[in-house]
Amino acid sequence: MSGDRPTLPPVRLPSDAELARDALAVPLLARAVRLARWAGPGTRVGAGGELVDEQLPAAAEVLGLTGTESPEPTESDEALAARARADAEADASEAWRVAVDTGLVEVEDPDEAAAAGADGGSGADGDGFGGDADGTVSAGAALELITSGSPQDILSLWLDALDVVFADATAPVLEDLAGAIGDDGEIDLDALDWDPEVEAEFLEGVLGNLYLLTVGEGGTEPVPVPLPVLAASMIVPDDMGEPTDDVLEQVSEAMMRLDDQFALLEPIGLVTYVPVDEALMVEDSEAGAGGDAVPSADDEDVSRYGVVTLTPLGLHGIRSRMRDAGVEAPAVGDLADKGADALLDGVAHFPERAARAETEAWLTRREPAEAARELLVAARGTDPGAPLRRLHCQQSLALVGAGAEPAVREVLDDAELGGLARVWLAELGAADVPPPPESMIFWLAIDTIAAQLDAEGEPVELQELVEGLVGQHSGFFDVAWRVDHPATADVLEAMGRLHQDRKAAKDARKAAFKARSRSGG
Repeated sequence: MSGDRPTLPPVRLPSDAELARDALAVPLLARAVRLARWAGPGTRVGAGGELVDEQLPAAAEVLGLTGTESPEPTESDEALAARARADAEADASEAWRVAVDTGLVEVEDPDEAAAAGADGGSGADGDGFGGDADGTVSAGAALELITSGSPQDILSLWLDALDVVFADATAPVLEDLAGAIGDDGEIDLDALDWDPEVEAEFLEGVLGNLYLLTVGEGGTEPVPVPLPVLAASMIVPDDMGEPTDDVLEQVSEAMMRLDDQFALLEPIGLVTYVPVDEALMVEDSEAGAGGDAVPSADDEDVSRYGVVTLTPLGLHGIRSRMRDAGVEAPAVGDLADKGADALLDGVAHFPERAARAETEAWLTRREPAEAARELLVAARGTDPGAPLRRLHCQQSLALVGAGAEPAVREVLDDAELGGLARVWLAELGAADVPPPPESMIFWLAIDTIAAQLDAEGEPVELQELVEGLVGQHSGFFDVAWRVDHPATADVLEAMGRLHQDRKAAKDARKAAFKARSRSGG
C-alpha cells in the first residue's frame, strides 16, 4: 500500500472566497492595482515596460510611500530621507512590475507606439509625460477582474503575482550582479556563479519543506518555523549526527540568502516573517571567520535567527505550485463529492484530525442511512487495502451516529462486515446485538491487526493489542492459522515479531507457516 499513499498530508484551507479576500488585501498586489488604476497614456515607461526613473516619485506618492522631511533637516536627517525616498521608489517599481507582468496594465510595443504617432497620434499629455517615452500604457484585461472576477479569477491573478516575486527572490544579489557585467554590457553568468534553475529548485525545496512542516499534523493553526530549521532541512543530510563546521557554514549562508528571500515573499502574502536580528551580523563579523549565524544549544531566543510562518494564502500558493509540478498535494474537502470507496481509500493514511474533517465534509452531503450503506458497501473486499477501509468505515459510522443503525443491522450476517457491525452496535449501546460465532471473532481479530499494520506499522499500541488478544483466548494460534482471511499469514508473522513472550512468539511463527502452507503460499 505504501506506493499508493499521497506524498503529502492533506491541507486544511479556507474557502476560495476567503482566500480571494486575503489576496486582494496583500500589500504588493494592492499597490499594483492602485498603480494600474493611476496609469494612463501619459505614463512614461522604458523599452521593458518599466517605469522610467522620472516617473517613480509620482508612482511612490500615489502609493503613499513618500516620507515627510523635517523642517530643518540635519545632514543625517537628509541621508535618512534620501534612503527613504530610494526605498519608496524601489517599492513602487516592484509594484509596477507586478502590475505589468500580471496583465493589470498593458504596455504597447515601442515600435507600434511610434507607428501610431506617425499616423497622427500624440504620446504626450498635459502632465508633460510621453514625448520621448518608449511605450504607452493602458488598463489591462486583468484589472477588470479585481471588481468583477470570481474568487478563482482573483486567486489566479495572485498566483501570477507570486510567480513574479518568486523570480525576483531567485535573481542574483544586486551587488554580485554589478561585478559580473562585462565591458560589452552583458552579464557574465559564469563569473556570477549563479544558476537560475539551481536557485529556483532550492527555494522551491525550502517552500516544500515549510509546507510539509505546516500541514504535517493536519491542524489549522499557524506553525512558526525557525529559519535555521528550514535551512538545515535542505543542507544537513538525514543520517548526519553532529553537523561538521563546513555544513554549519553552509547552513549559515543559506539562512542569509533565505532571510533576503522571505523579506521579498512577505509583501505578496505568502508568509509572515520575523527577519534575522541585524545584531547577529555584527556579532558574527566580530567573531571572525569562525562565526556562523546558526543558533547553539545555549541560545534561548531562537527567533533572533528568523522565524517564518506560512499564511493560509501561502499554503494555497505552494500547493498550487506543487500540483502544477505534478506533486500530489491533497486538501481536506477534495473527497466530499466522491464515492465512499474513494473516501475510505483516500483517508487511509491521513493524520487523524484531517481524516475526521474529510469524513465530516463527506457526510454533510448525504443522509445518514444512505451514507452508512455506501460506507459498508465500500468496506467490503479482499484486496490488501480492505482491512484499513473497514477500520475507517467503523470510525466513519461513529460520526454518522444512531441514524446508521438500520444499515448496520443489515450486515450482521455478512462474513466480512458482521464483526464490525457488532462492535459498532455495542459501542452505540444498542440492544439485541447477537453474539458473534467464534469464526467471526477470529476473522475480526486478524482483520483488525492487518488494518493497524497497514496504518501504523508496528507501534507499542499494536504490541499491546496482540498480547491482549492472545491472553484472552487460550490456544489462539491453534485456531488463528485456519482463519480464511487473505492477511492471516502476514498477521501471524507480525504477531511473532511483536509478542514479548518467547513461547507465544514461537507459536505465532509456527501458525504463520501453517497458514501459508494451507493457502499454498
